Amino acid sequence: MKRHLLLSLSLLTAACGPSYGMRVPDALVKKLPYETRIELLEAENDLALAIDRVDEADNEINRARDNIRRAKSRQEAAEDEEDRAQDASSREVAQLAIAESEARVEYLRAHQRLNVGLREVEQLSLRCAFARFELARLTAARKAKVQGSERLEPKDFEEQVSECEAAVKEERANLGGDTKEAQAAKEAWEAKKAALAKKTFDARASPYVENL
Repeated sequence: MKRHLLLSLSLLTAACGPSYGMRVPDALVKKLPYETRIELLEAENDLALAIDRVDEADNEINRARDNIRRAKSRQEAAEDEEDRAQDASSREVAQLAIAESEARVEYLRAHQRLNVGLREVEQLSLRCAFARFELARLTAARKAKVQGSERLEPKDFEEQVSECEAAVKEERANLGGDTKEAQAAKEAWEAKKAALAKKTFDARASPYVENL
């Protein structure tokens, strides 16, 4: 795990530049006694969880992308069915299926915009986890009186954590509009889905209705 965390730290620092990138020199940490290094495990675990959350956010975006492609295919199938309808009842079902599939695509797109915003928040949260990790490293180094650690100011590292966490809070608050938009789109889709299910008697048996 430690090797993975250090690799991720290097990649993050390269990608994000100086923002929240204040670090404790590795040379100081290498001088820590074993019992003091054990105290860093909690910060390392926090960091590992933050990395996992970014990975899951990426996976959610990929899953949503697949769902959008599948929904578009269902929309095309419903449109083809309307063209083939031979009576008014079949045509009505096909038209309801088209409306449901269009609403489904709109919902998935709105939800994907929210997914992208959530991934950005998790990426920023990961930077905060790195900032907390560096603060823990400095705290451990100063506690062990490692030579050179006295030149690093804990207040600077604490401020780095506070500023990053405040930025995360602000980013989450900014997602309010996307959250409401996704919820409204979901409700609109569910209404169309219910109408189609009612017309076809049983949504579970309908070839047009697919639950998320």
